[in-house]
Amino acid sequence: MVNSKSFIIYILAFGIFGIINTEMGVIGILPQIAQQFGISVSQAGLLVSLFALAVAISGPFMPLLFSGINRKNAMLLVLGLFVIANVVSVYAPNFTILLIARVVPAFLHPVYFSVAFVAAANTVSKEQTSKAIAKVFMGVTAGMVIGTPITSYIADVISLHASLWFFAVVNAIAFLSILAFVPSMPVKERLSYGQQLSVLKKPLVWLSIVTVIFLNSAMYAVYSFFAEYLDTVTQMSGKQISLMLVLFGITGIAGNLLAGKLLSNKAIATALVYPFIFAAIYLLVFFLGSFSLPMTIIIAVWGVLFTLGLNISQYWITSAAPEAPDFANGLFVSFANLGVTIGTFIGGSFIAGMGTQHVIWSGLLFLVLGLVSIMLRTVRYNPQKVDLVNKKRHLSVDIDPS
Repeated sequence: MVNSKSFIIYILAFGIFGIINTEMGVIGILPQIAQQFGISVSQAGLLVSLFALAVAISGPFMPLLFSGINRKNAMLLVLGLFVIANVVSVYAPNFTILLIARVVPAFLHPVYFSVAFVAAANTVSKEQTSKAIAKVFMGVTAGMVIGTPITSYIADVISLHASLWFFAVVNAIAFLSILAFVPSMPVKERLSYGQQLSVLKKPLVWLSIVTVIFLNSAMYAVYSFFAEYLDTVTQMSGKQISLMLVLFGITGIAGNLLAGKLLSNKAIATALVYPFIFAAIYLLVFFLGSFSLPMTIIIAVWGVLFTLGLNISQYWITSAAPEAPDFANGLFVSFANLGVTIGTFIGGSFIAGMGTQHVIWSGLLFLVLGLVSIMLRTVRYNPQKVDLVNKKRHLSVDIDPS
């Protein structure tokens, strides 16, 4: 049934795929863009870095501004802008216009993410929320990992302009799908800006933000140099690296499904165990990185853990501020992108100072910091502990002789 809840959730996920594909897919065509506009590859890299910067800046306040708008209309507005911007990119006469066409829609990127997560959660029962959000995260995985090699392939086989059209077409399909199949989603109980901003007074929220930064830094400190590592250390060919990216993406989708189950039933335990398992994978990458077959197996598990980490990050912030879901999801998008920036910078510094193989230590460093922040939150804000304290207080009131 086209109106089923699962179908709607997958449409929301496809919209995220379109947006993430626009953000990350350009990585695979930077050399062609540099050649087209007569600039260096590092200058072309501004298409990636400035996009991420715009997302990080707008993450906290743009979802806040859109929190009272019908969620279907908000998603259509964002996707419509992405379609227009991508069409402008196809016909951009110079690099400056191309850069502007990339950065402008990036400011609304967090709005779609925030609204899609909240819409998915509202589509199902409270017990199914984590599973619904995990399905939406499939769009993130597909956009990050599968979209890049597809875009690169289109540019190589057809043309650069065809790959830019790919961005526009995907977002247009998402736009039409939401227009046709997603019902109106008016905001029934709109919180004031002050009520939403008040969650920033909670130490729990800030501790969760720190965790998100550390976890995303741990993931991207190494993943940002995924292709470099496989090229330099594992000595894989370009085609083999592309296959590894696809494998990473496919197992990442499985990671989303696993995250839905784990965060629905054992969220705290999952978060506590996660850094240890991911650290074990990083150590295997370091010691077995020069062997192709073991690395193929490791990459399959790595993909699962990567998307599990994204889901944990989103849960960690939104569970800290359930009273302001739109704003909380905006915080997640913003600080997750900040983690990407920090992790990539530190990982690059480790490579510059010690060599590509040693980038693993930067990931391990952030995993240790992430574990510390997770443990601090678990000890100080354990939900079972809070419930026990509340029960004791309630009991003391009941037996108070006064």
